[in-house]
Amino acid sequence: MSTGPVTEAATPVPGTSGWVRACALGELTDGGVRRAVLGADGPAVAVVRVGGLIHAVADRCSHQDFRLSEGEVVDGGLECPLHGALFDLRTGTPDGPPATRPVAVHAVAVRGEDVLVDPAASTVPVDGASTT
Repeated sequence: MSTGPVTEAATPVPGTSGWVRACALGELTDGGVRRAVLGADGPAVAVVRVGGLIHAVADRCSHQDFRLSEGEVVDGGLECPLHGALFDLRTGTPDGPPATRPVAVHAVAVRGEDVLVDPAASTVPVDGASTT
């Protein structure tokens, strides 16, 4: 089970139109998961690094409202530590029960050594459809 550090109440980055610094790139190891709260009233996300890609998904399992940031990366997805639901990091869709609803996926950018997440730009697939 991942017990990565937490970035609480991250602040907007000047000149990035609402994007929020979630963490430093160097704080994410391959397969690492980190929790970030995007602003004082913003959503909590699980920031994940898999192979050179950075992803951010809502930090709550859609099955039982458990923190996904406490889970592990399995087969390129994020596994909920409570009941093992595995969420696709690109689309937010679960691979099957117990979770049946997707989690929100947030846009991510890397600016220098900063990992930025857009708290307003989240997508949730409809009926498991891909967002790509």
